[in-house]
Amino acid sequence: MDMEFKKLCSIIMDVLGVEEDDISPDTTFVDDLGADSLDVAQIIMGIEEEFDVSVDTDVAANVTTVGQALDLIKNAIED
Repeated sequence: MDMEFKKLCSIIMDVLGVEEDDISPDTTFVDDLGADSLDVAQIIMGIEEEFDVSVDTDVAANVTTVGQALDLIKNAIED
């Protein structure tokens, strides 16, 4: 498991109160973790703070899985 995934899991656990075992790259925020749009926005803000990146709102609106959020982080870090 890479560092970005570990940090992302930590953010998700803080916002949603779920266990690390509940989170995988295929996990969906809404269907699997019960997140609402405010929760997802908090997760995106957590990503921006933790990784010191800026996430485009249109891009963030299309993030539905943990794997997509991880890709978002990796792409933002590379830029």
